[in-house]
Amino acid sequence: MNNNAACLEREIAWFTQVCDMRFRSYFSDGDDTRPLQESCPVPDLHTDDGPYAELVLQYQMGFEERVIFLLAFLPHCRPQALDIFMLQNAQTGRAYSEIGGWRGKIHGGFLPTCETAAFILAGNDLEERFNVARLFQEDHFFLQQGILRLEHGANGEPFFGSSFMLGNEYLQRLSSGEIHKPDFSANFPAKLMHTKLSWSDLVLNPEVMEEVENIVTWLRHPQLILQRWGLEKTVKPGYRSLFYGPPGTGKTLTACLIGAAVGADVYRIDLSMIVSKYIGETEKNLASVFDQAQNKKWILFFDEADALFGKRTQTSSSNDRHANQEISYLLQRVEDFPGVVLLATNLKANIDQAFARRFQSEVYFAMPDPTQRERLWRGLFSQADSLGPDVDFKRLAEKYELSGGALLNVARYAAIRAVRMQRQAIVQDDLIAGIGKELMKDGKTL
Repeated sequence: MNNNAACLEREIAWFTQVCDMRFRSYFSDGDDTRPLQESCPVPDLHTDDGPYAELVLQYQMGFEERVIFLLAFLPHCRPQALDIFMLQNAQTGRAYSEIGGWRGKIHGGFLPTCETAAFILAGNDLEERFNVARLFQEDHFFLQQGILRLEHGANGEPFFGSSFMLGNEYLQRLSSGEIHKPDFSANFPAKLMHTKLSWSDLVLNPEVMEEVENIVTWLRHPQLILQRWGLEKTVKPGYRSLFYGPPGTGKTLTACLIGAAVGADVYRIDLSMIVSKYIGETEKNLASVFDQAQNKKWILFFDEADALFGKRTQTSSSNDRHANQEISYLLQRVEDFPGVVLLATNLKANIDQAFARRFQSEVYFAMPDPTQRERLWRGLFSQADSLGPDVDFKRLAEKYELSGGALLNVARYAAIRAVRMQRQAIVQDDLIAGIGKELMKDGKTL
């Protein structure tokens, strides 16, 4: 980070020189009519190894990109460097409209807009102004990779009045050298999922494992799959899969293990913070998640998905129309998302058919059979000396039909019971008592 600070000091000095040249040429009719690129050549960063230099070299940023990149970063690291832009027009008594910018609610310094970037890079040159506009288009790496975030003003206001900010991931990277991962918040209603388990702990049917392997293969070789057979013209880049089946059968664990297998972060979407009774809020909350995940190697996992992806209804009221609009918006965002979306539900019949037609796969997680249940029992208690001699996993597996999630609850209850009884080992009665508790949840008895 010391190298990064030294690199930024040189870059800020260069940026200040660029701004001085622009102000002199614009307000004082300076004698130097050379383009800014010639008057203020960009510093060479090939010998620097900090995160700032890495990003500039990674995206091969030219003169214009580096000016805009610094303009977005300076309010966070050197706000006084932008004080020069807070000039007042003596004739009108207000700020110069061609310089743009705005003030925050708390931050007292200058915050740039696209107009500010156009002023520095184009001045009064209309052709150059149009060139600057291209740097803020959706297909430019600034927005495509989430380096910059644009916030447009009210409807009907000029595009160059939009403010732009550095994306949180890149702000964190430049400030601390760490790769930022968004935290659960009102602005990002999703939580990063982790697991200490491995594939050996997951017990699934061979048919299910084959479908899971298809998803893993897609994540590892998406470009190869699309390009080798010329599918990129007709097949969209994303992958969508529906996991359905009884609770506790491994849907969430499978999503976590898929992410671990390919080195991708898995984010579980919190539907309680997504769905809102206010019109337009649900779509806004979803857009926040999808926009941040757009160009990341993330897996979005919607648990209890029928709460959000349910069937559309006949429109008999404004509420029905609003609910149907939400589902239509979801359908569009899920279909256009270039990453992997996994939906999990206990009841497949509740999912709208418009979604079902767009899934690349539908994976049924069935209740484990006796052989699989015995494997799950033995996987839960890997330390044989913690079990009493009367424990018979085979008998338990054959007699009681329970899911993997239910077996976890039984194991926890049995361990608590053994401690409460001041025993060093879990006995068969502990397990049977725990099984009875689980069966009671479904209205069953031993």
